[in-house]
Amino acid sequence: MLHILIADDHGIVRSGIRMLIDRQPGMRVVAEAEDGIQAVELAQSQRPDVAILDVSMPRMTGLQAAREIRSRAPDTSVLLLSMHDDERYFFDAVDVGAAGYVLKRSADTDLIDAIQAVGRGEQFVSPVTERAVIKEWLDGAREDRLEDPLTPRELDVVKLIAEAYTNKQIAGALHVSEKTVESHRANVLSKLGMRDRVELVRYAIRRGLVEP
Repeated sequence: MLHILIADDHGIVRSGIRMLIDRQPGMRVVAEAEDGIQAVELAQSQRPDVAILDVSMPRMTGLQAAREIRSRAPDTSVLLLSMHDDERYFFDAVDVGAAGYVLKRSADTDLIDAIQAVGRGEQFVSPVTERAVIKEWLDGAREDRLEDPLTPRELDVVKLIAEAYTNKQIAGALHVSEKTVESHRANVLSKLGMRDRVELVRYAIRRGLVEP
């Protein structure tokens, strides 16, 4: 029996995924999360076999949550569900250790196959994404990807700043001190050559950390 965690900030999407999974023998949804931070906490407490994470979620993106889950619950395979067929998101998914990448528009046909594949310890990529990625590799775009100047934790802080969380709220969400948050904020502004939150919000949108 595969135990599965679903994380998406839209309740109707979670319900739809749960209904799809509940019809399958040998699969059971054991937990649901509405944002990335909750997904990480549930992955640690429930230890599911597979965590299905929406790429775009509040507080912590699916990509950020995937990285944390792979670190804190390494036996859980991560499957990312995304509305983006942009190769940038796929390569980011690979970088954080995700085992699968499924487009939302093809979830009804691909999701169950993806869950079964990653549950067996295999990799899965939606055929549409695979074709786009192959094209980008052939075009040499993989070598052109720029390394982000920020650390993963700094990206966590940027996302929360862009979502208008206070230093105190960010500290609580990330389980660090307010002084640490202030240090991260100062480092981010220095690295990016920025002066205020407005510029950080624009950066977060360009980086795909928050929706415009």
